[in-house]
Amino acid sequence: MTAGLDSSALAQLALMLIAVGALAGFLAGLFGIGGGAVLVPVFYECFRLAGVPLEVRMPLCVGTSLAVIIPTSISSFRAHYLRGAVDMNILKIWWLPIVIGVVAGSITARFAPERLFKYVFVIVAWSAATRLLLARENWKFGDEMPKGPVMRLYGFLVGILATLMGVGGGLFSNLLMTFYSRPIHQAVATSSALAVLISIPGALGYVYAGWPAAARFPDVVALQLPFALGYVSLIGAVLVMPTSLLTASLGVKAAHAMSKRTLEVAFGCYLFIVGARFVISLLYGQ
Repeated sequence: MTAGLDSSALAQLALMLIAVGALAGFLAGLFGIGGGAVLVPVFYECFRLAGVPLEVRMPLCVGTSLAVIIPTSISSFRAHYLRGAVDMNILKIWWLPIVIGVVAGSITARFAPERLFKYVFVIVAWSAATRLLLARENWKFGDEMPKGPVMRLYGFLVGILATLMGVGGGLFSNLLMTFYSRPIHQAVATSSALAVLISIPGALGYVYAGWPAAARFPDVVALQLPFALGYVSLIGAVLVMPTSLLTASLGVKAAHAMSKRTLEVAFGCYLFIVGARFVISLLYGQ
């Protein structure tokens, strides 16, 4: 028995994680989000059932999500790149500020209270959902992406916020690029590349950030989360990764087959739903 669950409950948990991996991979390709916006809420429910203390539950979800995003983001980026949809100029400007932001986010995760992760998730998810669902043409910052320090500041913010949410950065980069009149399909494709830059150092950062928690909650590491490295659950990652890899390319095909407005509405509805889950958690502490 693990985490107070019998063998039947563990089997159900494993099957759910495998199914979630398939969904996360598909959405990674469809929305360019790396799958983290799916994984974090679902991991949260799984770890809640497993009896993981509230104090470490959310950062554990975020760290495990970033680990899973590594292969799915690489697969999604490759598929979009082969279609010529990735804006490589933005990638060249943003890569360094994003990596710096990821490091800053990992350090913050080591000391931040659990509620901070939920606040960041809800604020960003609902901001993006509002922009996508209402689709007001006058809701934009300009017709061209900025240059110089402003652009680099955007890259830093994408890196730090994505690391605190456990997503691949697609929520932020999609929002920013559409605010500057970039097509949603190009924003999705470019976001898949940013997910690669965020997920690898981000996962390593959460391994580092979680070591103090392992010392404070030895029973969690020894009994409830075997084979965990810091804030990364290796069991959760291993169960989710294979199916997510298989379905990422299907999501890319679906994205390029959908109209601009359909893709915006689908993404907006999804973000509103997952944000609502963490509002409930903030209100009722579950």
